[in-house]
Amino acid sequence: MKNNKIRLIKADPNTTKGIVLRNVFTYFNMIFLVLAVLLIAAGSFKSLTFLPVVVGNTVLGIIQQLRAKKVLDRLTILSESKYTVLRGGQMLEAGSSELMRDDIVLLSGGRQIPADAEVTEGTLAVNEALLTGESDEIEKRPGDALMSGSFIVSGDCKARLTAVGEDSYISRLTKKAKEVREKQSEMIHDIELIIKIAGAAIIPIGVALFCQAVFVNGADFSSAVVSMVGAVIGMIPEGLYLLTTVALALSAMRLAGNQVLLHDMKSTETLARVDVLCVDKTGTITSGEMKLTEAVAPDGKPVDGADDRVRLLLSFLAALDDGSATAEAVKAAFPDVSPVKLDVTETIRFTSRLKYSQVVCYDHERNTQTLRFGAPEFILGDTGGKYSALVADRAKKGSRVLTFARLSPCGGFEPVLFVSVANSVRAGAADTFKYFAEQDVRVVVISGDNPLTVSNIASAVGIPGAESCVDASTLTSPEVISAAVGEYTVFGRVRPEQKKDLVAALRAKGNKVAMTGDGVNDILAMKEADCSIAMGEGSDAARRAAQVVLLDSDFSHMKQIITEGRKDINNIMRSSTLFLYKNIFSMLLAAFSIIGAMTYPLHPSQVSLVSAFNIGLPAFLLALELNTAKQKGRFIKNALLKAFPASLTSFAAIAAMMVFGRTFGIDAQSIGTASTYLLSFAGFMLLLRLCRPFKKFRAAVFAFCVAGFIVCSLFFADLFSITAPSAQCVMLAAVFAVAEESVMRWLSLLFERLGKREKKNKKNLLSKVVEDLKEMS
Repeated sequence: MKNNKIRLIKADPNTTKGIVLRNVFTYFNMIFLVLAVLLIAAGSFKSLTFLPVVVGNTVLGIIQQLRAKKVLDRLTILSESKYTVLRGGQMLEAGSSELMRDDIVLLSGGRQIPADAEVTEGTLAVNEALLTGESDEIEKRPGDALMSGSFIVSGDCKARLTAVGEDSYISRLTKKAKEVREKQSEMIHDIELIIKIAGAAIIPIGVALFCQAVFVNGADFSSAVVSMVGAVIGMIPEGLYLLTTVALALSAMRLAGNQVLLHDMKSTETLARVDVLCVDKTGTITSGEMKLTEAVAPDGKPVDGADDRVRLLLSFLAALDDGSATAEAVKAAFPDVSPVKLDVTETIRFTSRLKYSQVVCYDHERNTQTLRFGAPEFILGDTGGKYSALVADRAKKGSRVLTFARLSPCGGFEPVLFVSVANSVRAGAADTFKYFAEQDVRVVVISGDNPLTVSNIASAVGIPGAESCVDASTLTSPEVISAAVGEYTVFGRVRPEQKKDLVAALRAKGNKVAMTGDGVNDILAMKEADCSIAMGEGSDAARRAAQVVLLDSDFSHMKQIITEGRKDINNIMRSSTLFLYKNIFSMLLAAFSIIGAMTYPLHPSQVSLVSAFNIGLPAFLLALELNTAKQKGRFIKNALLKAFPASLTSFAAIAAMMVFGRTFGIDAQSIGTASTYLLSFAGFMLLLRLCRPFKKFRAAVFAFCVAGFIVCSLFFADLFSITAPSAQCVMLAAVFAVAEESVMRWLSLLFERLGKREKKNKKNLLSKVVEDLKEMS
């Protein structure tokens, strides 16, 4: 049954041949081929009406997936990471898929290491958490090995590639872990479960029906085959497979047209179900562009470019030469100040773990001095208390406050300068967060910045509860973190490993959690989340780690992603209900026929007629509708609860029709025709329920399907084995049709109550149902 797996369209390119083979050589297509051969051998060519639908499904699936592949391949090429490579004495740009062994690659902070390599020049701080599970930063010097899949926290180097492609460490690791299945989304898991159950039941039920017809009822080969095929094709959810594949492919294609790249198609479903969205301030709420707004002395007085302390800060940044947004903002604020070259003995670049950068150098008197630039809380320590008001006043305005400090001879750091920098809020951020609030999605802000700064910016874009903030450095245990995620909305001064812990704590409370980020400090949390989103202008490592990449860094695309996901879930849910109706009914009636030693009443062509207008056509038409309601509850449970009333009703009516037909000597053709009408009547009642509340489009779909069934029954009666039933048969069918309406109404109420019940009320379930039925009566 492995071939039944729903294959999702991903950003990774697939060959045209692979797509064709995957759609043609499926388990159910093999079953259809065997059934067609048997019908041809039996001489029942009229019963092959299901074949055009099967061929059409396959062709449509191939065409739509090839269209999606073309769009996604083009977007993947545009988004592929580029590296500066020294090859054959020439410097060139090469995509990650074009790298060759012995290339010399220039690597810097924020990049993911694309292949196994050896450092030849420079130093790096590398995080190998994605490979080893350990989040410690490891220093790499010349001669040290770099493993593909790890990412660079800080530093830059030249490295010689030692293994690329399938020979790299991460590729070998992936091969060893092939037996570990990727976690599936709920909807895909449930659809595959439906397909597996149907696939497992088809062959034994088909064999049993054929043997029962031949050896018990004494039917000839032709009649036995036709009867068996009529039951088997009713149990195959062939259209569900196609609808799911095409719906996901088209969603990926539409999103790609808006610069949204999906590395994993299940992400749209996960985002549609998300309860909590965790966002980083920089890169998500605000843009990556940074501007210096103020520079003040420790006493709070403003300083300008003529101050020697400003020149010292610029000299410090020149010695680091890390190209960070903060450094560039400071340099841009003082364009006329030329830095001096420091006699440097040691440098430490900024990391999210340290929260500062450091330079050790000689002063003009050849005395060693240690300089730091970063978060005041992490540099000044206990001595920073007297500057807390200065920092807080600026943080409340949404500015990020940094201190430039010097190590005092008496120990501890003393501030030289305080600078305030600010990011501009992304256009449309407020509207996007308003949308999340309307959709009952909680937003949690997780940032390494001062909590007051983050809280102010979160409030400015309208995030509910943004005034509730906490300094994550005070969260010292898993129990404290678990309590904090239920109390606070804004978390400041968060270390990278704490981001992961916060996401894990939210998930532990039963939430579906999505995480956005743009830097290497977000990657561990993104991997922990149910779904991860990266900005296109963010770090290379973050883009590679994410399931969804907003290539143009437009956060407002999140609304479209959720809309697409909810549309897919709701429409596939509705379609699954229709398909399950037919599948459950067919299995029940087949089992009844085997146990009762009776001939299965429906011909393959009659099943095809019902499938076309009760299931296939409405499922595809209704899938075009925009339906953005948030789906609650388990996918398969909801689909079964909606399908069971119609399935049980039609089964009971047709089983009774078979028994009465045998009792009153009604011919098999009349029973088959009456069963077709009873099956379609219950199907249209189900479709009517699924179309509520009625809108113009839904009403048009329902009317078109009813009209199509009537037209085909009247004008193509011979093709679909519809005969004129006897008066006795018509009367029985009319009685059972009236009964169907009442029985299905009561069963629908019962299963609706089952779907709404809570565990604590299980004991009172029956009494509540009885009370409701009395009220309706």
